[in-house]
Amino acid sequence: METKKRALGRGLEQLFNTENLDLESFERSVYESASKEEIIDIELDELRPNPYQPRKVFNEESLRELTESIKEHGVFQPIIVKKSIKGYEIIAGERRVRASKMAGLTTIPAIVRNLDDNQMMEIALLENLQRENLSAIEEAAAYKTMIEKLNLTQEELSNKVGKSRSHITNMLGLLRLPKEVQDMVTENKLSMGHARTLSKLDDDDKIIALAHDIVENKVSVRQLEYQTGSEEKKNKIVRKPAMKNLEFRYAEELLQEKLDTKVRIKENKIEISFTNVADLNRILDMIHIKG
Repeated sequence: METKKRALGRGLEQLFNTENLDLESFERSVYESASKEEIIDIELDELRPNPYQPRKVFNEESLRELTESIKEHGVFQPIIVKKSIKGYEIIAGERRVRASKMAGLTTIPAIVRNLDDNQMMEIALLENLQRENLSAIEEAAAYKTMIEKLNLTQEELSNKVGKSRSHITNMLGLLRLPKEVQDMVTENKLSMGHARTLSKLDDDDKIIALAHDIVENKVSVRQLEYQTGSEEKKNKIVRKPAMKNLEFRYAEELLQEKLDTKVRIKENKIEISFTNVADLNRILDMIHIKG
């Protein structure tokens, strides 16, 4: 254990064990624990991306701005890397690496730390989630990867990445969309509101047809909700509660936020609404009930 702590740097082991890992805290701990001798220049050709990097497309304008900054001031902050069988894997700082190459540099300052695969994954995902806006589909895929590879519940994931449970659930729902429609979301042809409404439907052919109709006829989210029957549900959720239910209103609101659906408490019973089988399965998964 002592060897592992020295390899990570002072305080990093504790950081990874906390419920919410913050990327700024991670990098600050690395820089504060690194001696001058540990900051070395590494050939850019020896670097390869973190294998768990979820981002496939980098913002060209943002990269150009960073490139100009590096040309003028150099790389202000060392990247963090892990020694691999051949060369190094980037733990944090892939944008700096790409911009340095565009700036014509051949080396970059770096600090070497020995992280395991789970830690590499967490850092790669958090670097994007906390600093660079992923596309909705990339973000959803990143959440799915963390749940599966790190064996997390949605609640644990929401705490770790600092997002609400309902946000995690809505994002994961996008992965049920047909690939063609997911691509339309990635290309910003469909908004998150459109995608979220479509993700609650069962019929892939209908989803694809509706998606094309949205693009071709500029269908609004409200119009789509009306077409798919979601508008009625939405209106019911915001309806003012009867006076006799006010004592349970706080519980209804908590459950509605958690489950992202209408919840009613009446006569010592809890009623949970769902729109279709897919929506029911989503709710069952959230309350940890397996079919």
